[in-house]
Amino acid sequence: MAAIRSISNELSEDLARLAEVCGQCVVTLQPKDAHAVSGVAWQQKLVVTVNHAVRAEEVTVLFGEGKSAVAHLKGRDPSTDLAIFTLETDEATYAARGDAGQLRIGNFVLALARTRRGNLTASSGIISGVMGPWETWQGGQIDRFVRPDITLYRGYSGGPLVNARGEVVGINTSGIRRGTPVLIPTSTVTRVVDELVAKGHIARPYLGIALQPVPLPEDLVAKLNLTARYGLLIIHVENHSPASRDGLMLGDIVIEIAGQTIAPVATGHHLVANHQVGESVAVGIVRSGEQRQILVTLGDRGKP
Repeated sequence: MAAIRSISNELSEDLARLAEVCGQCVVTLQPKDAHAVSGVAWQQKLVVTVNHAVRAEEVTVLFGEGKSAVAHLKGRDPSTDLAIFTLETDEATYAARGDAGQLRIGNFVLALARTRRGNLTASSGIISGVMGPWETWQGGQIDRFVRPDITLYRGYSGGPLVNARGEVVGINTSGIRRGTPVLIPTSTVTRVVDELVAKGHIARPYLGIALQPVPLPEDLVAKLNLTARYGLLIIHVENHSPASRDGLMLGDIVIEIAGQTIAPVATGHHLVANHQVGESVAVGIVRSGEQRQILVTLGDRGKP
């Protein structure tokens, strides 16, 4: 029993040290008239948090030991639920980052956060699910699906998930999967932060159309020798959009993108998710019973 107590005490002390050391990069972001949210001091003068929890453009950032600084919004990406703020002063201890790609089911992890008074708090658990890349409901590309079996108390979204080596492997959020805690991996955070710093926004290719799946009449399929049995009916074309500019029209039925047959459940975003802003894409349509190709140059949905 003494040996078991000794091991338990040693593990307890190790976890306490892990929280203390890793907690140095955890901050509180306090808007003037809203609830506080946790964040991570990511790199020089930059703090990362979750977009859904902070709408202010200026916040007070609380560090450990009673220190604080003012920070201003640098950019936000709702599709990956990330926002970054620039610190006026360089008071922070920055995160030591790890690779979420190395996480396995059953790995121990620690979620860290700070309260509105700047006190460090922790919640522990294990990794309960891992999968490949996935896309959020707003079209954000997340490099890996990681689900921790962990309780994210109020204010924990925006704080880091830490592995047993004391490395930040990502940002915790309950804002992009219907309240379920998931991880935004460090690789995704770094990619989004770099683009927000460089451009102020995340480039999102778009056509500017609303679509509705429709079955194609059998006689039309036979007449045009189509492989598709379904298409996407254009039910709205945005003014001054790439689709409007390049000739797509209300009532056109989209059947191909860049020579590839489309899925009947695709949206305008999904049609071009694998293409780049400024790229010219051949859109195969049926118009007035005839098959046509319309070349559309993709615009940037994310540009302010």
